[in-house]
Amino acid sequence: MAEDISLDGRTLVGVANDEDGEVGTETRFRFDQTGDRIHATYAGGDIAEGHLLGTFDGRKWEIRYTQINVDGETASGRSVGTVEELADGRVRVEDEWKWESKVGAGESVLEEVEEIDEIDRIDEFDD
Repeated sequence: MAEDISLDGRTLVGVANDEDGEVGTETRFRFDQTGDRIHATYAGGDIAEGHLLGTFDGRKWEIRYTQINVDGETASGRSVGTVEELADGRVRVEDEWKWESKVGAGESVLEEVEEIDEIDRIDEFDD
């Protein structure tokens, strides 16, 4: 059996989502993990700010999320996601979600990205 995955310190972005969802390619999730508990803050694209909290067994998560979009509308829901490690060591999540505060459900995909320090970005343009 494969070793359990940790989400602690990882940053993921949305790469696919169904039309009822608000997560997009500009949405970044920053994860913390303690034992089997996970927490993430997220924002970007249509989402001004969001938080998720749940449990994670190293391969599957069960979470609740709440967010406010750029139009000032709040929403919340739940999801179950399967987490896998890609060949390059990054993680990918296939997530089945359902709104609890409004109508809608679907599937989304998140993938890990490397964080680029703002100073490193500025240095690249100076060269």
